[in-house]
Amino acid sequence: MIATALALQDTTKEAVHNEMTLAHAFELCQNRDTDLENFTRMLYEYSASLAALTTTLVINVCLTDKEKSDLIESINEMESMGKEIE
Repeated sequence: MIATALALQDTTKEAVHNEMTLAHAFELCQNRDTDLENFTRMLYEYSASLAALTTTLVINVCLTDKEKSDLIESINEMESMGKEIE
């Protein structure tokens, strides 16, 4: 359990210090004088990018390859059912 907690901590650090995440953060800092709509869009992109990367890395820590495969299969099935409902 401690090993998993440490791996999750490292994963979060890796996501925050990722080149793409840092580029988004730099862009936010450089464009503080932009209009509110553009700043909001950039902030959303930064947040979404960081959250998606963190989630992906956490999944790699917590799930086995088989569990990841099952998860992807379940997601694909749910998307397919959603398209059938539309």
